[in-house]
Amino acid sequence: MNTNAPAPDTAPAGPRAWLVWSIAVAFVIFYFSFQTGYSIVNASVQRDVDLDIAQVGLIAATYTWAFAICQFLSGPLLDRLGARKVLLPAIVLVTIGVFVFASARSFGTLMLSQLIIAVGACTGFVGAGYVGGSWFGWAKYSFMFGLVQFAASLFSAFNQNLLGLALDHMHWRPLFGYVGAFGVVLLIAAVLWLRDPAPVVAPTREPFLSNVAKSMLAVARIPHTWVAAVAGAFCFGVMLALGVVWAPKLLLVRGHGVDSANLAASLLWLGLAAGCFIAPWLSDRLRRRKLPMIVGIGIQIFALALLLYAPPMLAPFDFFLCFAFGFGNSAHMLAFSTAADVVEPRYIGTSAAIVNGLMFIVGGLMISRPGLRGGLALETGIAPGTQDMAQFAGRPLLAGLVIALVIALLMRETYPSAR
Repeated sequence: MNTNAPAPDTAPAGPRAWLVWSIAVAFVIFYFSFQTGYSIVNASVQRDVDLDIAQVGLIAATYTWAFAICQFLSGPLLDRLGARKVLLPAIVLVTIGVFVFASARSFGTLMLSQLIIAVGACTGFVGAGYVGGSWFGWAKYSFMFGLVQFAASLFSAFNQNLLGLALDHMHWRPLFGYVGAFGVVLLIAAVLWLRDPAPVVAPTREPFLSNVAKSMLAVARIPHTWVAAVAGAFCFGVMLALGVVWAPKLLLVRGHGVDSANLAASLLWLGLAAGCFIAPWLSDRLRRRKLPMIVGIGIQIFALALLLYAPPMLAPFDFFLCFAFGFGNSAHMLAFSTAADVVEPRYIGTSAAIVNGLMFIVGGLMISRPGLRGGLALETGIAPGTQDMAQFAGRPLLAGLVIALVIALLMRETYPSAR
């Protein structure tokens, strides 16, 4: 990322490094709590602010697309300015946005809160990866980035249930007021302790926007960056579609009750958390990116095919398939690793931003496809809520994984010692 960062063999990895990394990860969890929380409280928001269903969807879409677009700038900003100068304003923006959301009385104010939060949150995940590489050494970048996703996924497995319990005892406005208060505490901690391991010296003569554009262009010119990004995008896009919307609906079709279906969906995130702890470590042990990606995507295809086409079975079997799918989906983290392998260290943040931005763009498309296919299924006479409808609607997700597998099979190995 920056040329002044410590070399891999001299990067500090003591208590201070873990403190800085923990603050960066806490920021990811902070804004992720808002992302996942909206799916729980949107019905209450709709009622209290007098929204129609189209406005509820537009609010969520505004956040997703603004977040995805801003992702492409987050990496160059980190490469040029370092973590402290980027993440401190980001925490401020997300905190302000959460307070605006909690006090919103109109559709326009809610939209404004989404834009503020999205602009701040866009730097969080890539920023935490940046902190891991700069403080622990770029040789450990893949493993530390995997730990970031591990923490975020583990939190996702329980967050919606925790928010549901909290909403049983308080209104959504004070609840998100408390979320905003956590942001204030996090900001104080970041001001006190969030630092870069070495000063980041940016070019003084080149205009800021010109430098950002040059970083983006330097990475975009490398074909393998896009190969990695597309494979990771299809892989993670299916996970996002299942984990955010469609897994509970699929499990209901397979005969689960509401609570059982929600539990199974949470196991997707739990499996992803476990996989993200193992996949980058295994990649470094094997000194391979390609093989772990192929195996992980293969596990996902196998698990999703059984969920779509196998006859309904006992709940533990479906629980295992959901966990296995999430575990295999950790292969998408290696898209960041293989993209980082082919760029100069000062462009690693930019490569991560391109990969992550494309993941969320494709994720938005993947979320929408089963719903569109479901409507088409009704038009063709397939009975709603049946296994046939689930299979018909779920085919784009399975096709996305097959595309990811083909790309992973064809892409070149990039692990530094294997080239």
